[in-house]
Amino acid sequence: MGTSNYFSIKCDEKTKGTELDYLQIKGGKKLHGTVTISGAKNAALPVIAATILSDKEVTLTNLPNVVDIRTLLHLLTMLGGSVQHEGTTAKINNTTINSTKAVYEIVSQMRASILVLGPLLARFGECEVSLPGGCAIGQRPIDLHLKALEALGAKIEIKGGYVRAEAPNGLIGAKIIFDKITVGGTENIVMAAALAKGVTTITNAAKEPEIVQLCEMIRDAGVQIEGIGSSELIIHGTAGKPLSFKTTEIIPDRIEAGTYLCAGAITHSPITLEKVNPEHIRTSIDKLESMGCSFDINNDTITIYPAETLKPVNLITTEYPGFPTDMQAQFMAVATMADGDSLIEERLFENRFMHVGELNRLGADIWLKGSVAAVHPVEGLNGADVMATDLRASSALVLAALVAKGTTNIHRIYHLDRGYDDLEGKLSGLGADIIRLKEGE
Repeated sequence: MGTSNYFSIKCDEKTKGTELDYLQIKGGKKLHGTVTISGAKNAALPVIAATILSDKEVTLTNLPNVVDIRTLLHLLTMLGGSVQHEGTTAKINNTTINSTKAVYEIVSQMRASILVLGPLLARFGECEVSLPGGCAIGQRPIDLHLKALEALGAKIEIKGGYVRAEAPNGLIGAKIIFDKITVGGTENIVMAAALAKGVTTITNAAKEPEIVQLCEMIRDAGVQIEGIGSSELIIHGTAGKPLSFKTTEIIPDRIEAGTYLCAGAITHSPITLEKVNPEHIRTSIDKLESMGCSFDINNDTITIYPAETLKPVNLITTEYPGFPTDMQAQFMAVATMADGDSLIEERLFENRFMHVGELNRLGADIWLKGSVAAVHPVEGLNGADVMATDLRASSALVLAALVAKGTTNIHRIYHLDRGYDDLEGKLSGLGADIIRLKEGE
């Protein structure tokens, strides 16, 4: 049996049936101890896509064990690549890619699959990628990606639910100005520009740590990139020459780290995080400090000491290094336990308050007006059956359930499995009463 077939079978075995799982949490337990932060899903996905730019084997380490990672690795095997994935390490060889069509079956499961568009087009001069799916948290159009690829010389049409892109003579460096900051768009164009002819300048580039890692990986493969970590990137392409990547270790997951800090805050429990980059979660730390928590911070460890009484918080989501939209739901859960009214404004996604109704089912008092949520204090939360609506909303429900009286059942946790590595195992290790069960059992 070939590696690709073996991988796809193992992948299916791992994910089979997770849509029928739910979490049962009995609240009121104090947490304590140490939790190790996994590699960042949002850093790993563009790094995996970037391996398409190479015709040699690439080794990636510290991959998180989450569904989205397995889905994208599976996509590479469907394109003809070879993947050996065990534990937190994957050896990827895309020398054998014989298809440049990313089919709906995979892309509909995960929006990040659109990240193969840039590298496939850059290396092979053509590709077809299904229009993406993923979490229903609002419109995340890819028009900025497509407009930028056209500026690099690509011919693009959308037909039959697929983006068809061609650049038979290769991509040509250009000046790209993003009308708005786009993480995925920046990643796609960085990868495309790496193999383009000449110099590409990206203005209004996103600055997230995931983009810094992607740029450093490509730079270490011999591509000259100026301005890494800034809003202007200058990329000197290889004119079609494939890259040779060094072994890349995925950076720690800043959203997972922030979520466990919130778990310490909401349960009034001291927790230590290991394998974490404190600079990547500075805004979450600052907000928790404003709520009364304190911290011991070292190079790669953080200990949170909870507040005696949580103070309310006001926050506005914005692009990095501002407060991350991916932490908004978790902080809303913490704010339900604060002594006073909190205001949370969501400026990045118009549909990212779907967790409000479910938090209110647990006894929270949250009111919505447009893009602003007002969180009023309550005496306490009570266990109930709730439903996860997207990835980060799921973690907010888990946090609320940790302090709710009685038992909370969180359904549709396949959203959680897309982005959190062994959440119930890690929380159990900290003392939470949490188990995974099957619907109907």
